[in-house]
Amino acid sequence: MTNPLKTKYLVRGALKDMAWCVGVLAAIGCGGKKSTKEPTPAPTAPLPTAGLAGQRVAVTPLALVAAEDTLHWDALIADRRTTLDRCDSIIVMLLTARAPEVTWVGPPELRHTARRAPGIAADPDQMGTPFLRASNVVEVPDPLRYQLRTLMGLVGGRYVLVPAGLVFRHPPAGSTGATAELSVVMIDSRIGRIGWRTIARGEGADAWTALTRAVKSLTPGLP
Repeated sequence: MTNPLKTKYLVRGALKDMAWCVGVLAAIGCGGKKSTKEPTPAPTAPLPTAGLAGQRVAVTPLALVAAEDTLHWDALIADRRTTLDRCDSIIVMLLTARAPEVTWVGPPELRHTARRAPGIAADPDQMGTPFLRASNVVEVPDPLRYQLRTLMGLVGGRYVLVPAGLVFRHPPAGSTGATAELSVVMIDSRIGRIGWRTIARGEGADAWTALTRAVKSLTPGLP
């Protein structure tokens, strides 16, 4: 014979288990929904100028500039050499004016030094620095490590500031112009290691205003 009490218990237990499963599935379904809100970018880390005061710090040439297609800045990207040179000029000019406690050695001087040592120093424009944008790069591999150490031996100094890449993107909703994102790393050339990195951001109606504001964000507290 069937025990009616046992049957009721089993049915009640089955319903209870079913309700638990439905609740779990609902929770998983709710938790699995992807947020449409874009993540907030990390704030720009200020340059560690206090530890660099009185030292010679090389600033390598920028080698990568890109822009989102929707900005329609094809002319800016097409004239690559002119764009890169103007970016280098803005970066070094602002660093020199806003962080005078450091002796900044810009791309023109690095090129001059390399030309005076053919076969020893590598061309600063051909060092292949854009891969340093990757956040997981800490140790600088050869041949870049050797190239930087050799160049700094001629320039005099230990640290190298590398603008690893500049990307222009559409600004946040409601804004006009573009947002400049400048990836920057500081390398200790003696040990071949990145000790500081950040992405400097700035908005502007044109490329040069956006870049200027991005570089200024590296030295907060100044107008």
